Amino acid sequence: MRLLLVEDDDHVAAALSAVLAKHGVAVVHARNGEEALKALLPDRGEPFAVVLLDLGLPDQDGFEVCGRIRKICSLPVIMVTARADVRSRIHGLNLGADDYVVKPYDTGELLARIHAVSRRTAPGGAEQPADESADGEALRLGAVTVELPTRQVSVDGAAVPLTRKEFDLLALLAQRPGVVFRREQIISEVWRTSWEGTGRTLEVHIASLRAKLRMPALIETVRGVGYRLVVPAAGPLRPPASPAS
Repeated sequence: MRLLLVEDDDHVAAALSAVLAKHGVAVVHARNGEEALKALLPDRGEPFAVVLLDLGLPDQDGFEVCGRIRKICSLPVIMVTARADVRSRIHGLNLGADDYVVKPYDTGELLARIHAVSRRTAPGGAEQPADESADGEALRLGAVTVELPTRQVSVDGAAVPLTRKEFDLLALLAQRPGVVFRREQIISEVWRTSWEGTGRTLEVHIASLRAKLRMPALIETVRGVGYRLVVPAAGPLRPPASPAS
């Protein structure tokens, strides 16, 4: 496996590269955002399997780098940062990051996340669909429409942009409304892994979906078990937008 490490601290990069090399991961080190973007150009040799992106870069904010990466390729991106607040995590995921690791982290945890995101992508960085057996029909749940073939979601006719994993998560729940999905089952279906550390990422994706759809009650938390999608019997699914000031 070949990994692009975007890290401005040479000591941290050297130590991490040595550890990853022992586990069969070949690391290419970029010290800033521009170096990272140049390394991802298609003529730079063997493609990468994962990008490990530190957010504290000297030339530009790591969030900006993630957004630029997403414009040129669909490689899995794991953000690494000391920012532990949920807002930062949601912002990173909305920009297209596949996972989020908070410093200080355990090396075993990081390795598990690297292997998890690399397993759930096809060769060349193409994302595998969460449900390859989907029949291609649109799912209509009240005012919510989930278009499986085009991976589009709308509420009351208005398009709602979602990240890849947000769509996969919503599509999974929407195909069996009212059915409780265990956390382990969701992680297995959407993240293609059984590693329990992905649970925090699941919570962040749920929070992001509720915020984007502006329907916090649409996805219900079943305490100690998992989540289910609840379709309101009547009435608007989300509150009206606040008037412009």
